Amino acid sequence: MEKRCFKPSCVNGERFVIYIDTKNCLDQTENFAVEEFALRHLDANETYVMFYRMHPTVIVGKNQNTLAEINNEYIEENEIPVLRRLSGGGAVYNDEGNISFSIITKDDGASFNNFERFTKPVIDALITLGIDARLSGRNDIEVGGRKISGNAQFATGGRLYSHGTLLFDVNLANVEKALRVNPLKLQAKGVKSVKSRVTNIREHLREDMDIHAFQQVLLQSIFQTTKIPTYIFSDEDWMQIRKIQKERYQNWDWNYGKSPKFNVKNEQKFPGGLVEMRFQVEKGCIVTAQIFGDFFASGDVKEIENKLIGLAYTREALVAFLEKIDIPFYFGKVTKKELKTIIFP
Repeated sequence: MEKRCFKPSCVNGERFVIYIDTKNCLDQTENFAVEEFALRHLDANETYVMFYRMHPTVIVGKNQNTLAEINNEYIEENEIPVLRRLSGGGAVYNDEGNISFSIITKDDGASFNNFERFTKPVIDALITLGIDARLSGRNDIEVGGRKISGNAQFATGGRLYSHGTLLFDVNLANVEKALRVNPLKLQAKGVKSVKSRVTNIREHLREDMDIHAFQQVLLQSIFQTTKIPTYIFSDEDWMQIRKIQKERYQNWDWNYGKSPKFNVKNEQKFPGGLVEMRFQVEKGCIVTAQIFGDFFASGDVKEIENKLIGLAYTREALVAFLEKIDIPFYFGKVTKKELKTIIFP
């Protein structure tokens, strides 16, 4: 790898900090791959700061059950990609109105879960814009008791990154549409909805600006200079980044298949009879299937149950499956359209 020399820049006590410019890339599979490449392959003695934005995307935490966190019907209708990140924490909806920041540095053994250390540069920048921002709870930045940023961390091989969202001008209505938020989380916050829990930074600015101007203010505030040292990726770097992008973030097994096993029960009464479907799903695929109901049909639904085993538990796979079977033979007067509403609601 080519050596690059930079003038040192001090950020929040870090001796040497370099900016990673994502060139306003809105493909989050690439942004995540760049972030992971920097974590695993760039100079371990240096600290890197990067910002990234994205097209509408849902991101789930490393340990979450993807299908339990998303409103799959809305996701599919609007062709919203769903990605799993390396860090823990909860699911988030982002769009072009969000800026995420990431600080990639050494793991000194005392910084993991120390969100104050990594959010301070951002909070300081927000304060310069007249925003009364502060770290709240475990990992959130709030303004007036409403969330503008959630943060998460990942550590490996003596390195870690701490990254977080910055809701600048996000379509907050779509946050509720895209996610299935556990009501226990809202109860713990004393609020009735996700929308009432969050707010956009733009609403609180002393003087209005667009998201590009906002990012520049953040950069200059964090680096305390207009001459920001920037890492330039080589062709060899990009080959490794593309490999990470393809093998992890564009990989269904990573984004969905890593989900833990869970049980699904779907039941509905139709004019042709009641239908109940039960699935056990492991790593995103059906491992057991049971169909019950009071519908009249000549076929044995046990044959359908056996054919379902091994299919990916996605609307696309299950709707394609229904297209291949003789619906009247197995389900009588229950229609294909009706079954589509219950096989993957």
